[in-house]
Amino acid sequence: MPADAPGHGPGFDDGLPPLVDHHCHGVLRHEPDPGAFAGYLTESDRPPAAGTTFFDTQAGFAVRRWCPPLLGLPAHCPPEDYLARRRELGPDETRRRLLRATGIGAYLLDTGLPGDLTGPAETAEAGGATGHPVVRLEALAERTAAAAHGTEEFTDVLAGAVQAAARTAVAFKSVAAYRHGLALDPGPPAPDAVRAAARSWLAAGAPRLTDPVLLSHLIWLAVATGRPLQLHTGFGDPDLRLDHADPALLTDLVRATADTGTDLVLLHCYPYHRQAAYLASVFPHVYADIGLTLTHTGPRATAVLAEFLELAPFGKLLFSTDAYGLPELYVVGSALFRTALSGVLGEWTADGAWSREDARRVGALIAAGNARRVYGLPPTEP
Repeated sequence: MPADAPGHGPGFDDGLPPLVDHHCHGVLRHEPDPGAFAGYLTESDRPPAAGTTFFDTQAGFAVRRWCPPLLGLPAHCPPEDYLARRRELGPDETRRRLLRATGIGAYLLDTGLPGDLTGPAETAEAGGATGHPVVRLEALAERTAAAAHGTEEFTDVLAGAVQAAARTAVAFKSVAAYRHGLALDPGPPAPDAVRAAARSWLAAGAPRLTDPVLLSHLIWLAVATGRPLQLHTGFGDPDLRLDHADPALLTDLVRATADTGTDLVLLHCYPYHRQAAYLASVFPHVYADIGLTLTHTGPRATAVLAEFLELAPFGKLLFSTDAYGLPELYVVGSALFRTALSGVLGEWTADGAWSREDARRVGALIAAGNARRVYGLPPTEP
């Protein structure tokens, strides 16, 4: 492993099991132009301000820190040198080199985003790992609506589609935070309300699904399968209202699902990660995740991870990258996780608050063990 590869060096990142990236997305199959590449370094869906670049962000600096050595360049090299080397290698070889340096052993990949992106098997093959699909509920409903003839057929087929997806997916995901916000009615909507909402939505041509009744209905269809349900919370692109994505808004839904046997996994969470940690601490079926957060906080990732661990039980926090589009984001997500984990656990063992044995055990849980338990993955995979 190159000296600047993620996981190199002493600390509590040494000896971790292969990481389970329990929430991520596909990688571009083609070579993006410089502007498109930089666009993946931000959650904004708009161009940078005049005279600025998205490389001048924590994510941009992290890419320049961790990725160039994996392509044979010095760390922190100028963006134009890095992108030229990337073009020289081509997208396939770049993807292979970067993904194989992450230490990720399993990818749980959200298949709901459009575009020329690798799927679970292709991503896993490039990374020398295993891949598992996560089904995005809103995308499933929109595909079902496109093929349905009438309200009754849509509602029946949708229920069957969720059940069928549960046979092969390791989890479901909802982006209700983007479509309406997390302040949904907590209980299952009545059948008449579902049919009325579906009728209105289909009559409008089944546009992007934003109806709160149908969003709640999807959540409860997924809960009924027993598969874990991932819920986007916290920051994301400007399509959401950040104050509507506070995980604390899910409290009533969390209570309503407490005895269903279905686990809820709160994704991203930042800057509401303390609220997410609280929910995970008081409800047995709630878990929290650090994905996306560490990538965008850079050197402050150590402080943010420590804040997650103030309240979150150690068996309830999961690693992910939420990488999308660029294999570089897998590298950055895994590298910052390892660095932050080593920093937090090193400090807590140095002052005697934790034993080294406990620190290593907890590190392994967050890195992989918790996800393997929640999603029913085997203890180890080839």
